[in-house]
Amino acid sequence: MFTVGDKVLATSAVFGTEIWPAAEYGRTMYTIRQRIGPLLMKMQKRYGKVDNTGELTEKEIIRAERNSGVISNRVREIQMQNYQKKMEQKERRAKDLREGLQLYRSAKYEEALDKFESVLGSKPDPNEASAASYNVACCYSKLNQIQAGLSALEDALEAGYEDFKTIRTDPDLANIRKSEEFEPLLKRFDESFINENAINAIKSLFGLLKKE
Repeated sequence: MFTVGDKVLATSAVFGTEIWPAAEYGRTMYTIRQRIGPLLMKMQKRYGKVDNTGELTEKEIIRAERNSGVISNRVREIQMQNYQKKMEQKERRAKDLREGLQLYRSAKYEEALDKFESVLGSKPDPNEASAASYNVACCYSKLNQIQAGLSALEDALEAGYEDFKTIRTDPDLANIRKSEEFEPLLKRFDESFINENAINAIKSLFGLLKKE
C-alpha cells in the first residue's frame, strides 16, 4: 500500500508495453491520465510522515484575512509569490512548446513528446492545451501509434482546437486519418458538419433534397 511521501520512479508509457522513468512531474501526470490499458507503476517506499505543526496553509491564511476584512503584507506577499510562480510556469510551458516544435521538425518525435506532455501536465490554459495536445497527436501519428494519437487529438478538440481543415489535410496526421475512428471523432466536434446535417434534415422535411 502506498503512503504519503512514497516516490514514483517509473510508469507505463501512454501506449504500448514500454516503461518510462518518472523524470518530470508534468509528463508523469499526463501519462497516468492518458494511459491506454493497465497502468504499471514502480514506487519507492519512503515512509514519509505528514508534517503536522499546526501552522496554517497559505490558502487558510488568505481566507482568514479576507473574512476579517484586513489584508496584511503577508497575504500580499503570498499573492505576489503565487503570481510570479504562475508566470514562471507559463514561461516554462512556452519554452517547452518551442523546444518541442524544434525537436519535432528534426524528426525527434519521442523527445518532442516529452516537451509537449510536460506542458499538458502543468495546468496549461485552453490555448496551450489545445496546441500541445495537437502536437502530441502529430507525434503519435508519426510514430504510428494510432490509438494514442486519436486520444491526443480528442484532447485537442475538447480543449478548443477548431481548425478542422488542417486536421483533415495535415500530412503529419496521415496515419491517424487512416483509422476508421478518425471521421466519427471529428464529426463530434465539427460544427459545420453538424449544421450541414441539420440543414439537410430540415430540407428533407419539406421535400427539398434532390431525389435520385
